Amino acid sequence: MDAKTAVASSATTPTVAPSSTVTKPKPCCVCKEEKSKRDECMLFSTAKDPALDCVSLVDSYKKCMAGFGYTV
Repeated sequence: MDAKTAVASSATTPTVAPSSTVTKPKPCCVCKEEKSKRDECMLFSTAKDPALDCVSLVDSYKKCMAGFGYTV
């Protein structure tokens, strides 16, 4: 391979930006409705164990956050 070929092949190779440069939204700014419903259920539940009473809302919130790349 000579110098011209090396320059030509490197010039045609597209550069891809690393995925770390893509900014994801802050966790406080996503899933607001799900978070609000979850918090309201946990605060105002009259059950002995609010976590069990609100498990479907907690799971909904977790799924929403996972969709944005967050693990809760």
